[in-house]
Amino acid sequence: MDIKITGNTEASVLIIGCFHGDEPQGKHLIEEYLKIKSDTNLLFIPCLNKYGYEHNTRVNANGVDLNRNFPTENWILSKKNNFYGGPAPESEEETKFLVNLIKNGNFKLILTLHAPYKIVNYDGDGEAISEKISRITGYPVEKSVGYPTPGSFGTWAGIEKKIPTITLELDEESDVKELEEPIFEVFGLLENY
Repeated sequence: MDIKITGNTEASVLIIGCFHGDEPQGKHLIEEYLKIKSDTNLLFIPCLNKYGYEHNTRVNANGVDLNRNFPTENWILSKKNNFYGGPAPESEEETKFLVNLIKNGNFKLILTLHAPYKIVNYDGDGEAISEKISRITGYPVEKSVGYPTPGSFGTWAGIEKKIPTITLELDEESDVKELEEPIFEVFGLLENY
């Protein structure tokens, strides 16, 4: 496991890209943003799922969907498919890394970059900031993605740990370069959060 952290280690806002390897937009956007904004008040994980990114797959090297592997009250042992939550909650090194980072940090907000639904989804007390992000991106705010997500990061961090957690679902059909301007504006908004 090789997870790179970039930015301000004392930051109150954490931004995570590439939870799912076949959703690479977040990695690109974070890396491009850091080229123009090296002095940042944010902490970034450009790519949480390096294996998935390198193999263009949703899951990690063990076939686990990291966004179903968190130690939530609603975690379930599921079938081995693209949404497999692992043999146990927090079984994966990437999940352990993120849980440890958050438990030892002082985060007031977390933003994860996903695709393809073009929505601003939130868990916990994130509606107000979601509305601001929605005005920048043009994506609607949705409290639910529309299907069950047992063991999800949003449930663990946003609801159970009470850190507002925003899942920004990007347009996967747009050229990622077209996403830079609005997403950099979102990052700028969060610099002062």
